[in-house]
Amino acid sequence: MGTKTLGVAISDKTKTISRVLTVIHFKENNYQEAIKELLKIIKEYNIEKIILGNPKNMNNTEGFASLRSNNFKKELEKIIDIPIILVDERLTTMEANNILLDADLSRKKRKKVIDGMAAQIILETYIKMEDNNG
Repeated sequence: MGTKTLGVAISDKTKTISRVLTVIHFKENNYQEAIKELLKIIKEYNIEKIILGNPKNMNNTEGFASLRSNNFKKELEKIIDIPIILVDERLTTMEANNILLDADLSRKKRKKVIDGMAAQIILETYIKMEDNNG
């Protein structure tokens, strides 16, 4: 969840494989626009659960970005009745960037796909957590 983009990844029915679906672009801080697009995806793909990145500070405190994710979660909860789970996303953008650097993508191409890749990493993190707890 950024100020102008929302990376979206989905998993298969068995929750073993995740993939980047899209990046939702919206006017800066227009989260209702992002929600509108997300609702279309939820309906089209019959989404049962939303995993939302929670970008905590490195010292585990919650700053502005984390507050933004929490507020987005609250807005979603008002209009949909599926679980929304916050997952610590510290370093996911850096990890995504490193993966894309290893793939030798140009800076311009990385900028276009970084949010989707970060969303995929957040989803994979959640899937791994569920596997370890289940």
